[in-house]
Amino acid sequence: MTEQPGFVYVIYIASTPESLWEALTDADLTAVYWGHRNVSDWRPGSRWEHVRADGSGVADAVGRVVESEPPARLVSTWAAPGEEGREDRHSRVTFEIRPYEDIVRLTVTHDGLGDERERSAVASGWPAVLSNLKSLLETGRPLPQEPWRVPAG
Repeated sequence: MTEQPGFVYVIYIASTPESLWEALTDADLTAVYWGHRNVSDWRPGSRWEHVRADGSGVADAVGRVVESEPPARLVSTWAAPGEEGREDRHSRVTFEIRPYEDIVRLTVTHDGLGDERERSAVASGWPAVLSNLKSLLETGRPLPQEPWRVPAG
């Protein structure tokens, strides 16, 4: 059996665990730095949706909350809306928040990816989203351009 590819990203943010937790789980805040509203009550077993912030109501990803330990750890499954019922096609994202004096270390682990193409997509997506999150928490505003639109290379 071959192991599915995964991705790990660590970023340090001048923030508190509580503020970072709110930024990860508040739909209005996720819309500011991600371009999507992450909608859920964030309780284990609850459904969540990654809904475009353009008002269309389109969810580009869905899943279930696996673990929720505010403000330290959040684990959820991720799937395309058409594959919500196919657990074998779900990946898993873990956010771990660790404080250190006046900063927090955020570790994002995205595992259970289907193939190297999916791993490559998340390897370019997560740094862009998390850079925008860092800017929002540290300056009060996201980056002036959407970082995921920067051409590769």
